[in-house]
Amino acid sequence: MSTSGHIGRRLVQLYVGLTLYGVSSALLVASGLGLEPWGVLHQGLARRTGLSIGEVSIAVGAAVLLLWIPLRLRPGLGTVSNVFLIGLALDGTLALLPPAHSLLARVPLMLAGVLLNGAATGLYIAARFGPGPRDGLMTGLHQRTGRSIRLMRTIIEVTVVATGFVLGGTIGVGTVLYALSIGPLAQFFLRVFALPPASSSSRIVAERTPRGAILRR
Repeated sequence: MSTSGHIGRRLVQLYVGLTLYGVSSALLVASGLGLEPWGVLHQGLARRTGLSIGEVSIAVGAAVLLLWIPLRLRPGLGTVSNVFLIGLALDGTLALLPPAHSLLARVPLMLAGVLLNGAATGLYIAARFGPGPRDGLMTGLHQRTGRSIRLMRTIIEVTVVATGFVLGGTIGVGTVLYALSIGPLAQFFLRVFALPPASSSSRIVAERTPRGAILRR
């Protein structure tokens, strides 16, 4: 594959993956059965501020990105795109989804949201344009403190879920299912969407994914 074709495919994967991530988050919101950890925080803040959950997602992503400065991290194209595109796709999808009142409608939305989130994660991480701002915070703290990625991720996500729950975010069976399944799903889809090596190196800024890390938004 030519360098231009390789970069083109990477860009498509990046933006399709980020868009689908926003769609998957909207499906979880619509199900009302529990959100992913950062989604719990976003929903809680949205209920307190009157902003849409997508607007809160963008604002939180931008705020987290500022924390990269003392950690001396450099954002990639995917990092900046992540901040804006997921929130826009989230709000856009919620505007189109009809209300789901019965459990028979809500459970499929939850299952589809979790599965699609895994596929979206595999797509945009495999594109190798840099981690999302929240993922970079996790790996940056790992690098600065010497503590394991697993520990940093656990501390961050427990804090985020607890704060979001206090603010009114939804925790439920979807949250548990997400926590248990997103790792295996992301690993599977990373293999599915893995790109062949380019014939020559690209100059577009990207961050290397640390071994053993499953990066999410």
